[in-house]
Amino acid sequence: MRLNSEHLAASRRRFLLCGGSLAAALGLGRIGGLLASAGNPIADNRAGYGPLAPVRDLTTGLPLLTLPAGFSYRSFGWEGDALVGGGACPGAHDGMGVVAADGGVITLIRNHEVVRASGTFAPAAASYDPVCAGGTVTLRYDPDRGELLGATPSLSGTLQNCAGGTTPWGSWLSCEEFVSSAGARSVLQDGQHVLSRDHGFVFEVPGEGLSNAEPLVAMGQFRHEAASVHARSGIVYLTEDHSPDAGFYRFVPRVPGQLHAGGRLQMLAVEDRADLRRGMRVGALLPVHWVDIEHPDRGIEGDGDITGVLSQGVAAGGSRFSRLEGCIATDEVVYFTSTDGGDLAAGQVWGYFPDRQVLVLIFESTDRAVLDYPDNVVLSPRGGLVMCQDSAGEAVVEKLHGLTAQGEVFAFAGNNVVLAGERGFNGDFRNSEWAGACFSPDGRWLFANIYRPGFSVAITGPWQQGLI
Repeated sequence: MRLNSEHLAASRRRFLLCGGSLAAALGLGRIGGLLASAGNPIADNRAGYGPLAPVRDLTTGLPLLTLPAGFSYRSFGWEGDALVGGGACPGAHDGMGVVAADGGVITLIRNHEVVRASGTFAPAAASYDPVCAGGTVTLRYDPDRGELLGATPSLSGTLQNCAGGTTPWGSWLSCEEFVSSAGARSVLQDGQHVLSRDHGFVFEVPGEGLSNAEPLVAMGQFRHEAASVHARSGIVYLTEDHSPDAGFYRFVPRVPGQLHAGGRLQMLAVEDRADLRRGMRVGALLPVHWVDIEHPDRGIEGDGDITGVLSQGVAAGGSRFSRLEGCIATDEVVYFTSTDGGDLAAGQVWGYFPDRQVLVLIFESTDRAVLDYPDNVVLSPRGGLVMCQDSAGEAVVEKLHGLTAQGEVFAFAGNNVVLAGERGFNGDFRNSEWAGACFSPDGRWLFANIYRPGFSVAITGPWQQGLI
């Protein structure tokens, strides 16, 4: 077929995916559509739900987002809002997940990536290091009524709680991206401080009540980003947000579902390929194995080097990535993103297939106008993948992107936040990242966060099967 300019514009928006034979060979089921479309021509460039335009928030009346026609949203859980028990909600809204749904009321747990020593905002029983101001807030929200029923501190005393992930048993894994040792002088956003506890760990937060604020040390001390549980095996897959190199890990629990009982931390190793950051071919099947991390608690070496876990893995034959961030596991495949991976350093999406023990580069961005810096990811019940953008460009309008089952990538929502004193904030925040995308169990609501100024949104509209 002869390609005209419209077809070329459409193909620019496609993921460069491997072919249908790979989907069949790996037994991908419904996820196979993401791969099977490769090489099939697209008839036009109308992927997704159509063009974006400013839409007013039904809570504040402000045009905070751009969305396709027919979609609406409400903001809730703003930075500075009152918390149950007193105090103000912290900012830096990052990873988030749905941990329960009861009678239409959704329970979400949200990370706050605070890197200051201004003091914990949770009760003492749920605080790890009393001077540290990061942590989680548990939200009970009724999307049909547009009403936040409560925002309760559930973990604090941590630092830079970036992403994480939900568990099949209804809890949230909150991951610290900040690594430091007790007694050492640490540089935080509000100056230098001597901290009383080691940092760089994963913490479990129950769906109801408070975290016990005990770190899951066996899951490693490193710059944690996301954590996703493979439900069938109980294995937890973990990403490391470190540049210029990072590892992809798995935690094999001693008792599935009981992470505090300990287990074995391992790093992914590709046969005969130590460096996966550049020069990779989309669609290539890469056989893998896993190497043990003998001392997962030794994340700091020498004079403050925070790559202790990574160094152990590389020395044992583990493979390097760059800035691994989002991660979501299904029974068939574990998707994860490398925010600045690839020859253009604009991002990669990888797929690890546990049953086949192979790794596949599913997508590599070759055009920043199509996708730049994919971060948090989540699968839609309609078959697509949602990716949160966290571009490094100062003038970038950050977006939520979708990947359809037909292999098309499209912009679904844009950050349109410009405030002039509303909610106590001033400035142009359109380059603030999206984070924490997750769906209600019935698929009607897409929740997500705008990082700065921090707030959450619940988006709904004319969803279509095969899109997000």
